[in-house]
Amino acid sequence: MLAFLVRRLLLTLPILWIVVSLVFGLIHMVPGDPVAQMLGEGASVAEVEGLRHDLGLDRPVLEQYRTYITGLLRGDLGISFRNQETVASAIMARYPATVKLAAASMIFCITVSVPFGVISAMRRGLALDRAIGFVSLFGVSLPNFALGPLLVLFFSIVLGLLPVSGEDGFSHLILPAITLGGGSAAIMTRMVRGSMLEEIRQDYVRTARAKGLTERAVLFGHALRNGLLPVVTLLGLNAGGLLAGAIITETIFSWPGLGRLTIQAIFARDYPLAQGCILTIALTYILVNLATDVLYSVVDPRIRYD
Repeated sequence: MLAFLVRRLLLTLPILWIVVSLVFGLIHMVPGDPVAQMLGEGASVAEVEGLRHDLGLDRPVLEQYRTYITGLLRGDLGISFRNQETVASAIMARYPATVKLAAASMIFCITVSVPFGVISAMRRGLALDRAIGFVSLFGVSLPNFALGPLLVLFFSIVLGLLPVSGEDGFSHLILPAITLGGGSAAIMTRMVRGSMLEEIRQDYVRTARAKGLTERAVLFGHALRNGLLPVVTLLGLNAGGLLAGAIITETIFSWPGLGRLTIQAIFARDYPLAQGCILTIALTYILVNLATDVLYSVVDPRIRYD
């Protein structure tokens, strides 16, 4: 297992280099001048050129790239153009809020998808199965940038039950978590249903029933556990997708997380901050998928990484 982890971590280095290089190139191609945005239209030519020199933007792009990569190797993500604080401190201040939102969304996803997926499989072809299938299809088809405003309109404006924006307690977390995890819950429900339908036809399930085990023990103790492997794979992929989806969700609900910080950095043409945010998201995605691979051996003891 240790050799596998070391091998996977080493493989992440070229992936991160590709991500950093692509982000660096693309963000420098985005129209707009960060110096002009910082100083405004009334700034003199001398002020513009002076700030451009201070920020290092008057140097060739390849030289800026080399400087940025050298800083990354030292663990230095640079200084934010906008507020002159280190990128690392800005990210660490916002990262916990995004992790909280992603974790709440994942909990919502698992809580909804597993029981409804099992029920749908057990009631295959019946009205309840069709109703769950319809809701799942609706959830997959409705993107979070449309679901979020609908939830705000109904639960916040019409009913007045939940706050619209901000981060100030559990009530502020409910709508963003449902918005971010709704699509994943719909997909996971279909995945759990399909996996359960395949497992309940296996011989070991019939044997467990013949031994007199209760239906709950057969379903959750045997069939569901053996059918979790593809579900765990999808969970790992969705966990990374939640970080990308958090950019939109955090903007809708003014959630003070990394996703909203990324949007603000891009709009402000804050190159170091935007690059640091996207690098953090990419690294988190890679580590989550590594944890998913390790979880395989826990779910299915037959899998070994030797």
